[in-house]
Amino acid sequence: MNRDKIVIGSRGSKLALIYAEKVKSKLRDSCSKKIEIKPIITEGDVNQKDRLSEVGGKGLFSKKIESELLENKIDLAVHALKDMPGIETKGLITNCFLERNYPNEILISKNNIKFNKLKSKSIIGTSSYRREYQLKHMRSDLSYKLIRGNVDTRIKKLNEGLYDAIILSKAGIDSLNLSDHITQEFSIEEIIPSAGQGVIAVQCRNDDKDIEEILKKINHKETKTCCVAERELLKTLEGDCNTAVGAISTVNQNIITLNVELFSKDGKKRYFIKNSKDLSLAKELGIEIGELLKKKSKGSYK
Repeated sequence: MNRDKIVIGSRGSKLALIYAEKVKSKLRDSCSKKIEIKPIITEGDVNQKDRLSEVGGKGLFSKKIESELLENKIDLAVHALKDMPGIETKGLITNCFLERNYPNEILISKNNIKFNKLKSKSIIGTSSYRREYQLKHMRSDLSYKLIRGNVDTRIKKLNEGLYDAIILSKAGIDSLNLSDHITQEFSIEEIIPSAGQGVIAVQCRNDDKDIEEILKKINHKETKTCCVAERELLKTLEGDCNTAVGAISTVNQNIITLNVELFSKDGKKRYFIKNSKDLSLAKELGIEIGELLKKKSKGSYK
């Protein structure tokens, strides 16, 4: 490798830069090159008011970074996997995943009131249809309202009285050292997370074999296997940012189990499948469950 340094591209948010620093730290142990992080402002960071599906979908958080990667302005890109579109961008490859953080959801509420104790018509802030529909199936008497912005911004909006509670991922809260704000943690059985939630993914050009070899050294194999199953499910469903789907894989010895919950577009119908296969068949498991859900739902999720 004749390059004199490795440049990591990342969103410029506090949380994204923490993730980039984690990758940088891992790389330092397996590479003697100078490593630096380049913050990149994405369209998703600029527009923090509209629902993502209305302004371009998940790609708003990755498109600008991927462009810089394709143009050789950076050597690799760090993403929160759950924010990446299901289909890989041509010319790029995402084959490196750090060990998964807690993938479950948490509740932060005013006066530390648990979800089941919130007053009827309390306003819950959430940024996804998946979370909204999952929570509505648990409590239909609450009001669900869109909330955007980084974690600090969302907590500020809660404290200003715009919401009575907000739902966030535990991985982000833990990384920001804000765990003392948590009112309640939901298990992955109570609320099935977004595919890839809690995973930091590293992307590079598919013709950059030097970087690919370096990334192999920091890849967490079990996490990668789980991500393969979850990502193949998304590809098979051919959904978009509007698709309300939760998917989480777990591994027990040589068996991988994938739990998936899919909602119709209006959120009224719920489809659930749980299946297991040998660890070597993670990709096939994702595809199989995706095809079964397409048949069961008759495309009502699109």
